[in-house]
Amino acid sequence: MVKTVQEAFEAMPAAFQPQEARGLTATFQFEISGEGGGEWYVDVQDGVLTVARGRHPRPDVVFRATAENYLGIANGRINNAMAAVTGKIKIEGSMLTAMKLQKIFKR
Repeated sequence: MVKTVQEAFEAMPAAFQPQEARGLTATFQFEISGEGGGEWYVDVQDGVLTVARGRHPRPDVVFRATAENYLGIANGRINNAMAAVTGKIKIEGSMLTAMKLQKIFKR
């Protein structure tokens, strides 16, 4: 269980499943508001992962959430699909691409 947004992004490489990301080429931008928030992006290029702090110039999908809601999703307390439906996370860009993100990380 991660306690901060930064910890959640730092944990991504260990949870990454490259075999599930073969053929996927996409950049996911995260804009997290509130205490401990910030901007990070996750770039996946055919099974290779890059996680970095900051803003990517051309993301395919942008996720916006409060730090509290993002941590709820990262820790499995909030269901990804329900978070999108109820507005706890806002998604801009391809929903199909956005849904692929959850498949490439172990929970």
